[in-house]
This record gives sequence, C-alpha cells and structure tokens, in this order.
Amino acid sequence: MLAITPIYAALIAIHYVALSVKVILQRRSDKISVGDGGSKLMIKAIRTHSNCAEYAPIALLLIAMVELQGAGGLLVHILGLMLLAGRLLHAYGFGRTPQIVILRQAGMSLTFLAILVAAIANLILAL
Repeated sequence: MLAITPIYAALIAIHYVALSVKVILQRRSDKISVGDGGSKLMIKAIRTHSNCAEYAPIALLLIAMVELQGAGGLLVHILGLMLLAGRLLHAYGFGRTPQIVILRQAGMSLTFLAILVAAIANLILAL
C-alpha cells in the first residue's frame, strides 16, 4: 500500500493546477483561444505547464514503485521532496521574465536526479 507517494502526487497535482490556471489567465489576458497566438508570455506559460506534465508522471510512477517494493520511508520522502522542489524551482525560474536561469537549471537537475535515483532504486529492489 502506498502511504508516502500520494502526498507528493497530491502536492504536484496542486502545482499542476496552479500552472494550468496561469495558462488560462494568460489566454484571457492575450485574448488567445487556441495555440499561443505568437505571444511570448503565452508560449512561456504553456511550456512551463507542459514541462510539469512531461516529467512529473514518470517520476511519480517510479517513486510509487520504489515505495511498493518496500523501500524505506526516508528514501521515498527524499525522492518526493527532490521532485517537488525540482518542479517548483523550474516553474518559478522558467516562468519569470526574465528567466532565473539558475533556478530553472536547479529545478531540472533535481527532477532528473529524482528520476534517476528512483530508476536505479527500482532496479536494485527488483533484483
């Protein structure tokens, strides 16, 4: 049974909804119904949201499998915190104008680290 991963899944889902609202608000502001309308701010809002949609699911799936295979709670919390921090830092750094590149990079690094450590942990636990 999963006891820890759902916490991080819920927090990332809230973050995802917040990013979705930013896209909607930008659409209203720019009066864009479909696509990006060539607006740089719209493109940035869409890509910030999409980046979360691209990376969060695989990371959460891997973290859930680590937990289901019986890894210690500390490891699961570390993975969840790395992913959550990574997603928040990336969205904040990338979503600003101008970008805060160091936060964007730190966010992606934490996200990649969470994915890689979870993948390796799954391999070790499965053997």
